[in-house]
Amino acid sequence: MPARPALVNILFYLAIAAGVYAFLYWHAQKSVYFPSRYPQGYWDMQARIGARDAELRSQDGVRLHAWWIPKDGAPFATLHLHGNGGNITHRAALAPEIGAAGSSLLLLDYRGYGKSEGKPGEHGLYADADAGYDWLIARGFSPERIIVHGESLGTAVAVDLAARRPCAGLILEAPFTSAKEVAGRVLPVLGPLLIWSYDSFSKIGRVRAPILVMHGDRDTVIAHALGKKLYDAAPEPKVFWTIPGAGHNDVLPVAGPEYRDRLRRFYAAIAGDARL
Repeated sequence: MPARPALVNILFYLAIAAGVYAFLYWHAQKSVYFPSRYPQGYWDMQARIGARDAELRSQDGVRLHAWWIPKDGAPFATLHLHGNGGNITHRAALAPEIGAAGSSLLLLDYRGYGKSEGKPGEHGLYADADAGYDWLIARGFSPERIIVHGESLGTAVAVDLAARRPCAGLILEAPFTSAKEVAGRVLPVLGPLLIWSYDSFSKIGRVRAPILVMHGDRDTVIAHALGKKLYDAAPEPKVFWTIPGAGHNDVLPVAGPEYRDRLRRFYAAIAGDARL
């Protein structure tokens, strides 16, 4: 008879463990995203950078908002996929750099960010990237003219898109191999048990476009070594640019004029006017 109480005790503790894991898992998933919804942000920047509102709709019916900044005579259009925090208004400083380097720009807000509807999630963000890509296609940009540019979390979204659909080039700013590996560095043992999404490492080999990877050597959020590991797994042609002194959120200001110059050289290379 003592076996029954022992079994009950085991089941009781298993239920508690499952509940604790479920709570930690739920909290871990929420911690991946830090969206700033409208009116949070710097929406006055729209007029300053000459951005036009663009409304997109994902395949699952979510209405998305973006800024379109055209560049007259530019051979390329860049689909920019931002990181896990803020919204497109926090990336306004990129517009003049990308434009001056030679590309029009679509700054896309994922579902749940800025003025976009819905709630963020891994597969939802992949669908949002598809919506941005399709929007550019519908406006006459062939795949050979579309550059996919991801930042931080957006690099995983960019790799997923470029692994599935053709593009002119792929730019990865502070990328990582997988969310699982990032979590393991933040919280060893437990982290990888809670987060295992955004696996760029398994997808990067399917990209069939030139790749530019840029990473600050003082990045304490996503280690420089993770960016280099992803780069090493990527197919040629590719180039890795280490920005000395840059952390995770200050690549552009630390890089200064070289940021624009690196983009210009990459655009020229994929246009066939220079070597990568």
